[in-house]
Amino acid sequence: MRGKERSYLKSLAHNKKPVTQIGKEGITEAVIDRLRQDLQSHELIKVRLLDSSLLGAKEAAIEVCDRLSAEFIQAIGNIFVIYRPNPELDKEKRIKLPK
Repeated sequence: MRGKERSYLKSLAHNKKPVTQIGKEGITEAVIDRLRQDLQSHELIKVRLLDSSLLGAKEAAIEVCDRLSAEFIQAIGNIFVIYRPNPELDKEKRIKLPK
């Protein structure tokens, strides 16, 4: 992913609220299933790590991205943003990356 595309996705993510949280149990199959569903309907999502989580935001994001074939966008504090395009979404709902 190019820098311009990543910057654009960061700007889109700025006003979003986290869709799910990862706690002390870590990245379970239930969390992965939930994130998979969220990515299918939204493409760009934020995830919050609770203070009880033993993982760092970037570490958790990389593991989630590997398991979901998603792109890591950014991690700030205990929140990270990931993106995975979904060509099956309606054209109006799809994120159009800058060229």
